[in-house]
Amino acid sequence: MIGRRESVSGAHFAFTDRWGGVSAAPYEELNLGGAVGDDPAAVTANRELAAKSLGIDPARVVWMNQVHGNDVAVVDGPWGSTAAVPSVDAVVTARRGLALAVLTADCTPVLLADPVAGVTAAVHAGRPGMVAGVVPAAVRAMTELGAEPSRIAARTGPAVCGRCYEVPEAMRAEVAAVEPAAYAVTSWGTPAVDVTAGVHAQLDRLGVHDRAQSPVCTLESHDHFSYRRDRTTGRLAGYVWLD
Repeated sequence: MIGRRESVSGAHFAFTDRWGGVSAAPYEELNLGGAVGDDPAAVTANRELAAKSLGIDPARVVWMNQVHGNDVAVVDGPWGSTAAVPSVDAVVTARRGLALAVLTADCTPVLLADPVAGVTAAVHAGRPGMVAGVVPAAVRAMTELGAEPSRIAARTGPAVCGRCYEVPEAMRAEVAAVEPAAYAVTSWGTPAVDVTAGVHAQLDRLGVHDRAQSPVCTLESHDHFSYRRDRTTGRLAGYVWLD
């Protein structure tokens, strides 16, 4: 259920895999995405299972309506209703004990925390969002709440790797013009994009040096959901919170 978990000075980072939930195929098992066609009751049950396995209150998890943009929402509590969830690709909080979540199935989930300032962020960085600067936007929002880049711990989770994310040559050129570190070649020699490499390059330039990334490629791993591989599939989640 929880494929990876790490704690750093009171900051907690966790990424799920696809197992341990109640969803039926093709969303089996631990689908945490509410907008992919799965039974809503199964998604609710899965979110409760995942949260409880992490020791957090399911009602204290903040989700997003992700749209591949660069907008950031600063929050101090859960949304009042499903209708209130904004269309953003990053959430930031200075509220300890509030868990922030990001959904992915090939895009790069980015979790950020400054334990000293008590500020966290969860970011959805797909190719369009990485190019649009959603990660720098989230870091800026964190610094406005008192975070210091030099204190921020950054963790990126399972995502499609640069060896597998094939794109047209023109698209690779367009992405690399904005973020050269994202330029990649597939294992079979065609143009590709490495979103995670681009995210880490952006974080490095911002002064965020405490970074680590998951070794998992979602397209290659059948323990993880991959939209590029399966199209109709579930969503993984990354969670970040502070004691």
